[in-house]
Amino acid sequence: MSAQPSDLPHPARNATPVQRLAEQAFSRAAGAPLLGGNAVELLIDAQAHYDAWLAAIRSAQRSVLLENYIIREDAVGCAFRDALAERARAGVRVCIISDWLGGLGQTGAGFWRPLQQAGGEVRVYNPARLDSPLGWLSRDHRKLLVVDGRLGFLSGVCLSARWLGDPQRGVPPWRDSGVAVRGPAVGEMLHAFADTWGQLGAPLPPDLSATAADPAGKVDLRVIATQPNTAGVFRLDQLIAAMAKRSLWLTDAYFVGLAPYVQALIAAARDGVDVRLLVPGASDIPAVAAMSRAGYRALLEAGVRVFEWNGSMLHAKTAVADGRWARIGSSNLNLASWIGNCEIDLAVENEEFAQRLELQYLADLRNSTEIVLGARDRRVRCETPPPRHPHRGGGSTSRAAAGALRLAHSVGAALTQQRVLARAEAGVLPWSALTLLLTAVVAVHWPRALSWPAAVLLVWLAVTLALRWWRLRRPGPPP
Repeated sequence: MSAQPSDLPHPARNATPVQRLAEQAFSRAAGAPLLGGNAVELLIDAQAHYDAWLAAIRSAQRSVLLENYIIREDAVGCAFRDALAERARAGVRVCIISDWLGGLGQTGAGFWRPLQQAGGEVRVYNPARLDSPLGWLSRDHRKLLVVDGRLGFLSGVCLSARWLGDPQRGVPPWRDSGVAVRGPAVGEMLHAFADTWGQLGAPLPPDLSATAADPAGKVDLRVIATQPNTAGVFRLDQLIAAMAKRSLWLTDAYFVGLAPYVQALIAAARDGVDVRLLVPGASDIPAVAAMSRAGYRALLEAGVRVFEWNGSMLHAKTAVADGRWARIGSSNLNLASWIGNCEIDLAVENEEFAQRLELQYLADLRNSTEIVLGARDRRVRCETPPPRHPHRGGGSTSRAAAGALRLAHSVGAALTQQRVLARAEAGVLPWSALTLLLTAVVAVHWPRALSWPAAVLLVWLAVTLALRWWRLRRPGPPP
């Protein structure tokens, strides 16, 4: 990196003009200032997360703010609901944000009733609405917990027993990562929750939303809390790929890289940077895994090393560059996370933490298989073969949308010739051609099979636009 982490605190210390320029570039790209005085603890896998989260909730004296994409009605979900209800009965302010799509089919209608009867509040992010046909594409994919405004947790872990695996069936726990945070950054995490909470109803009271956490360590970091279409993490990921000098090691659960980011990784690898990508070998969303594999060849040909995890599911989202900089949180390397969702990540500028993440990465590679060009076999890093995944569906559904968008991107490039297609992308073209041909056959022989659904969709969109125009024309604040 062009500037040492210790040269970029907030408030700024004595720094050269180049270092100040680098700090400004990071702040503007991420949309987040650098905050000093924090303590950060790395949490590995769900059991460590659940133990720490429940201990923090049970010790809460003032407030518990929980935001999570999937909260499932199983042993894990019920344990958290009951702990939250107990705190609510004790007078602690308990506020929950769950995602409508992430929770679809995961909980029954009465799941939250014990918490609500105890005084807790639950709000659902972006439920399906007739006046917003495409609104479901925007999801709250965060995994965030803030207790008493002084202790924060941020992760890729959802509240579901699936993350613990199934010992009776020989299924190991999902591989996931997160952090516990103390210090001024917790205030930014709280404000991120408060922003989303205020979008769904009355805002948090001032006594909860105003925090002044004392310094707790020496770690400098940024809290990157993105809303749909803000793309802060995407800009930061591009910048890190451009600035890495020695190494850039990535772990991602649903990698469907956009062309600009893939080109940034390729450019870094060709410039001598040790670029590595660790992804699942067995995914809970097989279609996205297939889309991810379709992009391997372009990366491998440029010198990027690609590894597939041999465990049940790799769900972590991390990056570490040059042993100095690290990112960890909820964002995947795909369009849904970069553009479409509410996400939250930490960008840590601290050598000790980055090197801990590097050691964890090396440990993960020992349970992974490296993908190589020019041969059917793979270089295996351990004795454990990739298992068959026991579950299908129910994961991060917006990843499937990201895969579809990447498919559309490849097909569009082939039709418009606006960019050169990588050889790996050619595999999707015959299937796309066949799909278009079959659609044409249906249109010729059974035109109503296409025209009627299209007419319904067009009417729906027209009514939605008319309602939006009418609401905007009314006096008073916009809806």
